[in-house]
Amino acid sequence: MERKNALVALGGGPSPVINASLAGVIDRCRDYPERIARIFAAWHGVEGILKEELIDLDTQDPAELARLRQTPASGAIGTCRYKLGAGQDEDFERIVEVLRAHDIGFFFYIGGNDSMDTADKVSRLAHERGLDLVVTGVPKTIDNDLGDEAFTIIDHTPGYGSAARYWASIIQNTEEESRGMFVSECVSVWQAMGRRSGFITAAARLADPERRMPLQLYFAESGHNLESLTENVNRELQRSGRCIVVVNEGFDVGHIGAARDGFGHIEYGASRQTAAQAVVNHLNQAGLKARGQATGQVPGVLQRSTSAYRSVVDIEEAYAVGAHAVEISGQAGTGWMATILREPGSGYRVRYDQVSLRTVANSERFLPAHWISADRLDVTDDFLRYAQPLIGDRWPEMPLENGLQRFARLEIRLVPGKLAKYVPVTLR
Repeated sequence: MERKNALVALGGGPSPVINASLAGVIDRCRDYPERIARIFAAWHGVEGILKEELIDLDTQDPAELARLRQTPASGAIGTCRYKLGAGQDEDFERIVEVLRAHDIGFFFYIGGNDSMDTADKVSRLAHERGLDLVVTGVPKTIDNDLGDEAFTIIDHTPGYGSAARYWASIIQNTEEESRGMFVSECVSVWQAMGRRSGFITAAARLADPERRMPLQLYFAESGHNLESLTENVNRELQRSGRCIVVVNEGFDVGHIGAARDGFGHIEYGASRQTAAQAVVNHLNQAGLKARGQATGQVPGVLQRSTSAYRSVVDIEEAYAVGAHAVEISGQAGTGWMATILREPGSGYRVRYDQVSLRTVANSERFLPAHWISADRLDVTDDFLRYAQPLIGDRWPEMPLENGLQRFARLEIRLVPGKLAKYVPVTLR
């Protein structure tokens, strides 16, 4: 068998465990020296491929690579939101040209919905151009919106368990803040990521599975609006004098002056107004049925980049699914994504499988209706049984140096280019 080089890249927004998947890919590639010669990483995802900016991972300090499991977000090799779609044939041809020039036979793409679509297109084009290339996807997204609502494509995406643990933890702490400050700040409003899917918002209930807190959840799927939210909050204020509100960033608050990212998705953090701001303003203007006022918090990227709240279960599964992608590449050939499926029966067990990139490309799922309570302000116990195992029951390992966390720091030494300089189509 002729040995080929491997290339790994990240796509889209980061997650607290994305580097664990990267480590899984790197480590398992090294288990197959008979078919994989060198391992490269694309500097800032697909943009790095287009610009022929590749990092030689074989020259990195092994101690730094080992720290990838404890390193959140995507600073190690970088990511991007570069949309590859219709009218960008030149970009796709450039990708194939770069892969051919560097003798890449295995391409591992770690990402979400749009990244799997890109991986599928690259796989097909490489085949058409006669390039011997195996493309394999590795799932990633804190939103947990990849797949289908029957959970047959993937049970949960790496990153979601850690985001869920983050929300369970901050809402648990917010409850203590609220108990002490509600005579002045009777309503605490928080905004969760998730675009149009309410899985992250739902995770706030994990802080209080017994439902003792005055907690209300507003999913993008709930059908509520500012008026019904105000009625619900005031009802709770009359009952308990305080209320904690978690709103999905995609919750219907009307026009927010939406900004969009490179994939065309609404970039809620860059828009002129956030859902939390709109809710706080509306509550205070409408009048509250208790002493005090509403205040708002928008954690933003902290929920996808804070390492202290990472789930150990999530870290282990992210690593395992990255390693499984390498197994798939050698056994099934091109056009597949590694996936995590839950085994039936009591207890929590998963198995690692595969699904075609074409099936998963641009898939989108929402919080199932049967997991939303009848009043659409909460989740059911079925959701709690689904999500509870994902957050784990241990703190993650956090290496320290001078009292601060010690993250992986790779040497960004780019391999010599072999092609003419190139400017990606949408950056011209």
